[in-house]
Amino acid sequence: MLESLERLTPDELEQRYFARFCEELAAEREVFLPSRAEFVGVARRLILAVLQGFQLHQQLEAGELLTGELMANAVRHTGGRTAGLRLARRPGRLRIEVRDSSRALPCRILSEPGNETGYGMLLVDALAERWGADLLPRGKGVWFELKVRERASPL
Repeated sequence: MLESLERLTPDELEQRYFARFCEELAAEREVFLPSRAEFVGVARRLILAVLQGFQLHQQLEAGELLTGELMANAVRHTGGRTAGLRLARRPGRLRIEVRDSSRALPCRILSEPGNETGYGMLLVDALAERWGADLLPRGKGVWFELKVRERASPL
């Protein structure tokens, strides 16, 4: 399946698999995307679609932005062929994770003034309720959590 995904453009992938990927993310399964820069936008749109489906409108902007940062880091720094995307909703929180094949853990760096790169993990640190990285048997998962305000159920 990986080879067939790698042959698709981002537009072709969205047309063919987007609904299935959204369903899998909503069911808290991992979806795999080719680890290429042009698929960072696909990851952002997947998260947006699932968050809209959950009616988590207050988390749309941060969820999309931070997903893009983690996915871009996986593409830029790991050299793997795919990146996994996971989303889990728990009472009071939403967790989004990007998994890759590298065991090198992310870190915040101080970027030179005027430099356009090097701010990703600073953004994650500033906007997420909490974030971290877990070593996996093959690679790592970098995640962030956002607070979710649960709706009060009617009496």
